[in-house]
Amino acid sequence: MHYPTDTNLLFDALRKVISLSAQASKEYGLMGWGKSAYNLRQVKRLFRRTQQVKPSTSPNAQKRAKRDKDRKKAYRKYLKQAEVLVQRGEETLSMLPEEAEGTPLAVAVEIERFLVHAHRQIDQIERRVLLGKRIPHHEKLFSLFEEHTEWISKGKAGVPVELGLNICILEDQYGFILHHRVMEEETDDAVAVPVVEDTQKRFPQLKRCSFDYGFYTPDNRSKLRSLLEVSVLPSKGTLSTEEAAFEASDEFVAARRQHAAVESAINALEVHGLDRCPDHGIDGFKRYVALAVVARNIQQVGALLQKKEAAAHKRRRKKAA
Repeated sequence: MHYPTDTNLLFDALRKVISLSAQASKEYGLMGWGKSAYNLRQVKRLFRRTQQVKPSTSPNAQKRAKRDKDRKKAYRKYLKQAEVLVQRGEETLSMLPEEAEGTPLAVAVEIERFLVHAHRQIDQIERRVLLGKRIPHHEKLFSLFEEHTEWISKGKAGVPVELGLNICILEDQYGFILHHRVMEEETDDAVAVPVVEDTQKRFPQLKRCSFDYGFYTPDNRSKLRSLLEVSVLPSKGTLSTEEAAFEASDEFVAARRQHAAVESAINALEVHGLDRCPDHGIDGFKRYVALAVVARNIQQVGALLQKKEAAAHKRRRKKAA
């Protein structure tokens, strides 16, 4: 997945509109897309030009004004060509026949989908570049092909941002992942209680659990204490005397020390495929996550068997000596 900008997302939409419309026109004998390859090269050239005319950082006001004028000119040309191609795509869409009982053709559904994306991106570029407005985050899309993709702010040096979906995992003391949850438009504090409840349905013996700070809310703390015998949920802000004493207890400190082991599970899941998902769609994403969790647990079984065999081999050698 490439880094998303409104201009390259518009190009993605136009590229698909051109290729799908040309394919449909050839299959159903329609006119208008004989120069589809030329159309694609032309719009790509205009797209590249918008990438080249970046806003000026010169202290000279005249230079900044000239660059801004050139930049808006390049964007207007790009948008004008985009609107022409979108209009031609809509004309092609209107001429396509329907299948039995009025069902639209699969290619027509795809053309319509990318036309919707193109209209949205044209509108956002006009508002951002030509009108100088800020686009609200909830209006943005980060991939036309994987529409479930979210912008994840990591806040870490070297990797400030990732594109994908967060995954919450619950690991036991032996390194096995008992439950996982793909978080679609969810935050950590929204999944703390559901994850524990879902895990307890399959593993009723779950009585202790440790969480990060991001899972904390006063309501979560109250609910988790009713579900678990020991709920290690670090509080945010100033602690009450009772909370400070609890977080200083040996039980709390020991659980927090064990919690660090979950970082190795996260790294192992990335090694087993979750660093990059090759499957398509949200269903494919969830399936791939589940398979990665299974692979990690199988690896843990193998590691325990190897450790057991190594210990037995050591005892045999010691006995033979």
